Amino acid sequence: MTIYPQERIALFVDGSNLYAAARALGFDIDYRRLLEVFTDKGNLVRAFYYTALIEDQEFSPIRPLVDWLDYNGYTMVTKPTKEFTDATGRRKIKGNMDIELAIDVMEMAEHLDHAIIFSGDGDFRRLVEAIQRKGLRVSVVSTVRSQPPMIADELRRQVDNFIELEDLRASIARAPGSRDLQDDAVPQNDDTAPDLQDDFDDHDEMEIA
Repeated sequence: MTIYPQERIALFVDGSNLYAAARALGFDIDYRRLLEVFTDKGNLVRAFYYTALIEDQEFSPIRPLVDWLDYNGYTMVTKPTKEFTDATGRRKIKGNMDIELAIDVMEMAEHLDHAIIFSGDGDFRRLVEAIQRKGLRVSVVSTVRSQPPMIADELRRQVDNFIELEDLRASIARAPGSRDLQDDAVPQNDDTAPDLQDDFDDHDEMEIA
């Protein structure tokens, strides 16, 4: 990946999209390591993480991860999911964070040299084009090595730099059986904190559309 040390960079992580891409490649993300990788590459201004939350559940599987990220260098952007019934009568849950991510990218543009978007969603092509006109370089992190590929071709063509997620595996993958994310999770006096990323495994049952 091409990130210059003097560049002001920000990460915009589409949580569900990154999770789906990593799962398709067969590994889990270590979010501490991910932050360290990009902090070492450039002048990291902010790291945003976007996810929808099911608020009426007694316990949300993703809530421990959200809390950990919030206390460990990420700016969390969340909103409640919406429940609907499709044409076949199946109950589905919808939680699209595209608008929130796009607004933050546009608002941060004047403070950055390089925006790094963790998503393969083709809907972001126009966003990328718009901030490129403001003088920003734009990279996306996704994968073409899954079946099917997780990045839309139109998005890959538009960006300045495509970062293959599989190429980052050695740097950001969580070690099998690792429980390190909970080591300094808040609050520190809570010794019953679950394994954060293991609980995140149920998140992909929610439709993100």
